[in-house]
Amino acid sequence: MTTAPRPTPGNPRDYSFPSIERSTLPNGMRIAVAPMPRLPLVTVLALVDAGASCDTAGREGAALLTIRALAEGTTRLDGATLTEKFESLGTGLSSSGDWDDATAHIAVTPERLETAMALLGEVLTTPAFAQKDVERLKAERLAELMQQQVEPRGLADDKFAEYLFVPGSRYALPEGGSMTSVRALDAGQLRALHSARYVPGATTLVFAGDITSARAVQLAERAFGGWHGAMPPGARVDDRASSATRQVHIVNKAGAPQSELRVGHGGVPRSHADYFAIVVMNALLGGLFSSRINLNLRERNAFTYGARSSFEWRRGAGPFVVSTAVKTEVSDAATREILLEIGKMREEKVSADELSLATAYLDGVFPIRYETTNAVAQAIAIAQVYGLGDDYYTRYREHIRAVTADDVLRAAQTFLHPEKLLVLAVGDAAAIRAPMEQLGAGAVSVHEASAEDGAPA
Repeated sequence: MTTAPRPTPGNPRDYSFPSIERSTLPNGMRIAVAPMPRLPLVTVLALVDAGASCDTAGREGAALLTIRALAEGTTRLDGATLTEKFESLGTGLSSSGDWDDATAHIAVTPERLETAMALLGEVLTTPAFAQKDVERLKAERLAELMQQQVEPRGLADDKFAEYLFVPGSRYALPEGGSMTSVRALDAGQLRALHSARYVPGATTLVFAGDITSARAVQLAERAFGGWHGAMPPGARVDDRASSATRQVHIVNKAGAPQSELRVGHGGVPRSHADYFAIVVMNALLGGLFSSRINLNLRERNAFTYGARSSFEWRRGAGPFVVSTAVKTEVSDAATREILLEIGKMREEKVSADELSLATAYLDGVFPIRYETTNAVAQAIAIAQVYGLGDDYYTRYREHIRAVTADDVLRAAQTFLHPEKLLVLAVGDAAAIRAPMEQLGAGAVSVHEASAEDGAPA
């Protein structure tokens, strides 16, 4: 039987991100509109500069609790009534936050947009923050933290950040706060945060879908024109690492059959000029299924079902981290292989074939990420938060294709720091401590798992 030859791939099609039209209301609120008339839907995303980075000491978790509480009702409408009104329009309100921003989101048909916008304006400008609702949201967050006592993955993520960053850094605690900080929050503190940071000058309204810029400005003016407030100061986070030398921390989970491993160090801000070289370098190291770390740990050694590396992008320098879970008895061997792959990445240029595999994937998959109004709105929001420019998405593939093997090697040598690596293992300390000490990856410390403050036991 003759096998037909594989078809030859053609040249990548050109891609243009939807055009963005910008304006500003008299009160300082920014408007960004991406007209997409072929889709009979409009996504509206209210982006507020009120992410977890703006939390003050002792009130960690307030920012994310505030954005979650917005959906619980306004001074005029309780939560149930608010939900019913959005549902009657064929939509729902969702709200979320991360380190650098808070967002409220709706998606609705054009003919119902004006009514939905009026509700969105009410939610952002006159939230109720009823104490009973705040207490319920606090209880949910505390339950999440308690769950981490028996869920090693989340515990490993939180403990890695705690040991990586200097004490007192906002990045050393979870976005949603610790047990101690969340317990101390109350409705009055959320109102104060809302009053200080939810102001028009710190807010961008993003529209994507079947709408014109003129219509978007008209609706925004009706819903938010009477909103006022002084611009808050920018949030600054101490993103320094706590140590410049290798160290190993074991968080004890007695009897655990496997270890959650995290290996990494401080990264760089999203605004760094070498972003694209770093993205391609990380894709080759651990960002793709075909990456070196995953092929080593999963395919060659069968240590794990999957391993990955990432630079966590923030306004400040978030972490670079390799993440995986392995059987207890191979914790040291898996760590050794991770260290070896990081070292190899810095030693010689990648081959043309390896580079092409990564850049072709990043180039090829990019356009399909932005086929919906929601995806486009989210992308515009990201560009707004990090000041990427309106041509960023249109030129993204061009920038990825331009990365060379020399660029990858330079990025690895500049932004991977083997001498500073922090190794964290959540697992059975009795079984893995001695092998980790013999590995020589750094001084070994053992801690008991605790959700309280993230403080080492």
